[in-house]
Amino acid sequence: MGQKSFKRGDAELAIYEDGQGLPVIFQHGLGGDEAQVAQNVPTSAIHRLTLECRGHGASSLGNARPFSIRMFAEDVLAAATEYRFDRFVIGGISMGAAIALHLAHHHRHRVAGLVLVRPAWTFEASPGNLTPIRAVAALIRSHPIEEAKNRFVASETGRRIAAEAPDNFSSLLGYFDRPDALAFASVLADIAADGPDVSEAAAAALSVPTLIIGSRHDAIHPLSCAQTLANVIPGASFVEVTAKAIDKGRHFAEVQDAIAHFLAAQTPRSFIPS
Repeated sequence: MGQKSFKRGDAELAIYEDGQGLPVIFQHGLGGDEAQVAQNVPTSAIHRLTLECRGHGASSLGNARPFSIRMFAEDVLAAATEYRFDRFVIGGISMGAAIALHLAHHHRHRVAGLVLVRPAWTFEASPGNLTPIRAVAALIRSHPIEEAKNRFVASETGRRIAAEAPDNFSSLLGYFDRPDALAFASVLADIAADGPDVSEAAAAALSVPTLIIGSRHDAIHPLSCAQTLANVIPGASFVEVTAKAIDKGRHFAEVQDAIAHFLAAQTPRSFIPS
């Protein structure tokens, strides 16, 4: 899969396209990239497009502010149009799931299916489970990076996450270790304070095949988020997979298997623009 460049305003965005079959657009989580998507998505029988969001992977930040789920979703939709993905399954992990949910509601004529992996949002902006990310952003902005990291590790929030969800803790520490940590703190703060802009009533009105995947031992992506969305979106299939904190290899294998089974059930007729 080769990297290509896609320009949106003053931002140079990295885009990846690969495979043949059902059109699938799949987005990474906050701080993730194409490699994260590749760990979670099966490769057979799909034509996949992934856009690395502003400030992620090889994509530049650009000058537009504030960052938002809507901004990232509109970038994805523009890439879909550019690459002639007229109607597609939209999916994502965490932030990518919020982008997917936004597109499924606001651009429903383009969406033939929906896959939400470890969603971190339901219907509200700035959810409590993302408080640790907002705390990380605030510390990076207000202290030298090593001091900021040490303060987080010693904080009540840091100690709690380390004990309850070590995989989340590792990811949170990774934000401090980024070479662009100070600039990326704006992305962390803005996105963690935002939401998918989809109400519970709007989610209940969705009418596309939907798969929702969740796991336990995850403080940033509580299983309750996945369960709530599965209960609200009509006909949604819900799959609980092994937690990353328990067995990463098994987690990714189970996620890929669930997505593969879901996609195999979709018919080509669903992808004809209506």
